[in-house]
Amino acid sequence: MSLVSHILRRSISQSIVRNAEVGGPSAVAGHEAGGYKVWKKLSFFVAVPAVGLCMLNAYLKHQEEHGHPRPEFVKYEHLRIRNKRFPWGEGNKSLFHNPHTNALPDGYEH
Repeated sequence: MSLVSHILRRSISQSIVRNAEVGGPSAVAGHEAGGYKVWKKLSFFVAVPAVGLCMLNAYLKHQEEHGHPRPEFVKYEHLRIRNKRFPWGEGNKSLFHNPHTNALPDGYEH
């Protein structure tokens, strides 16, 4: 056994003993130790508000993005080249085609 692994094992075992003596919450605490209460509180008071803030951020970014007008179509020769038809639909639209944002070789659909 190397010196580093011996030191790591010893420090981990000492920290486990220390946590058990103090009675502090740990991830391995049983039902009687009350460790589940800490995780329940963390879930309700940290995780749920964090998910709510992420949802609000995504909604506001979505609203900000759709507030801008669509750029004018310019027919460049090097863009939207179709050498071969797509194997689905009419063959001119990509698989994840969005008629509002993705232009066809001749221009926007609407």
